[in-house]
Amino acid sequence: MRSVLICFLAGLGLAGVIRAEVCAGEVYGEGVRLAEATAVEAILERPEEFAGKPVRIEGTVVEVCQKRGCWVAIAAGEEGRELRVKVEDGVIVFPASARGRRAVAEGTVETSELSREEWIERLEHQAEEQKRPFDPAEVGDGPFRHTRVLGTGAVICD
Repeated sequence: MRSVLICFLAGLGLAGVIRAEVCAGEVYGEGVRLAEATAVEAILERPEEFAGKPVRIEGTVVEVCQKRGCWVAIAAGEEGRELRVKVEDGVIVFPASARGRRAVAEGTVETSELSREEWIERLEHQAEEQKRPFDPAEVGDGPFRHTRVLGTGAVICD
């Protein structure tokens, strides 16, 4: 009985080390440990429900930060809605070649309400970073909710 208990406790200790099953590919940061994925659409539709919680998301990389490789935008679902996974600058660097590939990422959901001015500032920064045009006149009236995943790890699938 004692040996069974020791094996059980040892197994619990190893559970945090074992990575979840994902695709074969390049591992970034801590990789992916959560077994269940959360739909990108669910996070975007109910961000307050997921705020501060760890999630695993899956989908296609539709954009990569051209300046530092410090984020990827992952699109999923029928509508192809995308969610940005932001990582610490220089700690994880996503390659431009990730674009168009399947990815699995993990991190904590962060969401906030922004004023129109803050939203425009964020969009201007993104446009500059991605070297694309931006016209503030095209920004609507809001509300402006910024939701992203603060990434701890990812796998870019082969």
